[in-house]
Amino acid sequence: MTESLSAKKAKPCVLVIFGITGDLTKRLLYPAICNLGSKGLLDDNFSILGIGAEKYTSQTFRAKLSRDVKTFVSDPLAKKFGLTLKNRLHYLSGDFSDPKLYAKVKTSLDRLHKAPDSQISYNYLFYFAVPPQFIQTLTVGLATAKLLDEQQGRHFRRIIVEKPFGHDLASAQALNKALLALIDEQQIFRIDHFLGKETVQNLLAFRFSNGIFEPIWNHHYIDHVQITIAETLGVEARGAYYDQAGALRDMVPNHLLQLLSLIIMEAPNSFTADSIRAEKSKALQAICPINNVAAQAIRGQYSAGVIQGEAVPCYQAEPAIDPHSHTETFVALQCFVDNWRWSKVPFYLRTGKRMKTRASEIIIQFKAAPSNLFNEVGENATANLLRIYLQPDEGISLQFNAKVPGPSLQLGQVDMTFKYRDYFGIKPQTGYETILYDCMNGDHLLFNHTDMIENGWALVQPILDAWAKSTDIPQYKAGTWGPLDADALLTKDKRQWLM
Repeated sequence: MTESLSAKKAKPCVLVIFGITGDLTKRLLYPAICNLGSKGLLDDNFSILGIGAEKYTSQTFRAKLSRDVKTFVSDPLAKKFGLTLKNRLHYLSGDFSDPKLYAKVKTSLDRLHKAPDSQISYNYLFYFAVPPQFIQTLTVGLATAKLLDEQQGRHFRRIIVEKPFGHDLASAQALNKALLALIDEQQIFRIDHFLGKETVQNLLAFRFSNGIFEPIWNHHYIDHVQITIAETLGVEARGAYYDQAGALRDMVPNHLLQLLSLIIMEAPNSFTADSIRAEKSKALQAICPINNVAAQAIRGQYSAGVIQGEAVPCYQAEPAIDPHSHTETFVALQCFVDNWRWSKVPFYLRTGKRMKTRASEIIIQFKAAPSNLFNEVGENATANLLRIYLQPDEGISLQFNAKVPGPSLQLGQVDMTFKYRDYFGIKPQTGYETILYDCMNGDHLLFNHTDMIENGWALVQPILDAWAKSTDIPQYKAGTWGPLDADALLTKDKRQWLM
């Protein structure tokens, strides 16, 4: 979402949030809704129906939400909008596993439409802000209550599903099959919130609208690519989930592979969701299977250490974690793409918790100029780097060589950096603004299709199978860049991590 959308309101709808009492809503969803509303991007009759297990009434939940808005919404205009919108928020208490709940949801929606002078839309957007085991349960309940029936296109009915979508290839395939028996593919919006970030979206514009980069976007000019998503945080309140998932399941099939697909995909025929999805899907299929897991996949688990001057415990001492857990908190992979464009170019993917700094970055290293050109003057031309920053500061930088002023020929690196915040003056966003806006408008550009979900799991399945046979997991000290084996993944190829 960009500021240029400010004149175009999203299509009218009721946003039904299952799990509205959780952290996701107060920290991300509602602030995103406030940001959209403050820019005039929501329909005037946009309303919210929240469903949670806690025993709130609409009035008491509105009071809670008012406190959350003051805490988690930073922009004054967005905060003002949020405090006004709460009057169009309604709450229903219930158990997601109770089949009777979904008839109550239908009754609550009908009651909104019957209110005096009601102009509330019959378009429904169902957001599943719930643990993954409830995805199928909620879909079955809504389908049984006839709430997913689009009535021959008169009104839309859509579900928004948070990751993870399955826990391995077989479960993802089974879940896809179960949902598609109840609802059409075009009604399902599978979220990867990383794709809502401006910089990630800008990858498409950067690659295909700038004629100077696309001709050198191939194995003739690019030496290798690194993609890193590093966190300084531990598992926080996600311990119960994370100890069953681990870094591989949690980050690789979705975030990291989605970023990789945007780097390696071919130019689409048009800037439409179907065209871009088709190219991303083909890109994922072109990634070579990781059959030599020992040589291409590294895992690790953090031990106690110090991050930014604060002592932090080891992973096994975190809340809700098995004290004998062998779950990985770090993953590094080496991948190759089997096509003409990327022949023999290595891609290094890395993600971890309790690392040295919080950063998400794509680094493209170009091949260095011939060294003998500058040997006579004792200089070496450093390889050019294109850095794409995803967080915390979104932007792009290009590093190249230039002559240092003076009588002798000396080379120095120049860094040309562009930051969205400085150049466009944009206000902080959660990343969910674009996701919600596109869901309301039925735009699938940033969302995962069935085949992309299954392609991602197919790539990591051999790694899951190999790691399941061994409980041996290297430790790395919290506040570092991961286990030493991750460095060896590159040094054996005479390369190194660049951050």
